[in-house]
Amino acid sequence: MRKNIAVIFAGGTGVRMNTVSRPKQFIELNGKPVIIYTLELFENHPQIDGIIVACLESWIPFLQGQLEKFHITKVEAIVPGGETGQDSIFNGLACAKKMFGEDSIVLIHDGVRPLITEQTITDNIETVAKFGNCITCIPSTETFIVKQEDDSLEIPTRKNSLIARAPQSFILRDILTAHEQARKEGEHNYIDSCTMMSHYGHKLHTITGPMENIKITTPTDFYIFRAMVQLHENQQVFGI
Repeated sequence: MRKNIAVIFAGGTGVRMNTVSRPKQFIELNGKPVIIYTLELFENHPQIDGIIVACLESWIPFLQGQLEKFHITKVEAIVPGGETGQDSIFNGLACAKKMFGEDSIVLIHDGVRPLITEQTITDNIETVAKFGNCITCIPSTETFIVKQEDDSLEIPTRKNSLIARAPQSFILRDILTAHEQARKEGEHNYIDSCTMMSHYGHKLHTITGPMENIKITTPTDFYIFRAMVQLHENQQVFGI
């Protein structure tokens, strides 16, 4: 039976967060690291069968302790991150293939995107099952300007403009093949999985995810995250 696997990459050092003591994925809110908030989303989803985490190697023991502390039981393996985000994802995908098989559906997600919803995960799984891949997006709320090589400007219509976020989900065989091809070509810096898959000719399918699905990379992002957590807590307490 096909498995649904989350590959969470948390190999970054958080330079833009300006933190001295710990990487951004381990910054705490209410005593809980950001990455645990993220992992709980997949831990609690009934269709997720397992989780692989690609983590900064020196922080693996700390993460293992946090998994135990917060009762995260679906993490089947923690692998060392790579020099780039692409390399970290590859390490996670290679592990997922060994443990679950290449026919699995794999949801690739940032460890510092803790504000997706259960529905977003469900939509990713269902879309991959139907079309072979799924890119979580949000509508563009501002105008894109694309600068051309001759310095002219192309302005796509806003209604046709989407912003790619995560999860970005695929049949494991397909995304791993693309990674292996990129590595053969010496390319280790694709900005994300959908860019890589588009480069290798895959037709991509999208869903609309929540607007608050931000990536926590700056102090401002963390303040937004804190506000959203407080909002969700108030909704539970007061029923609003």
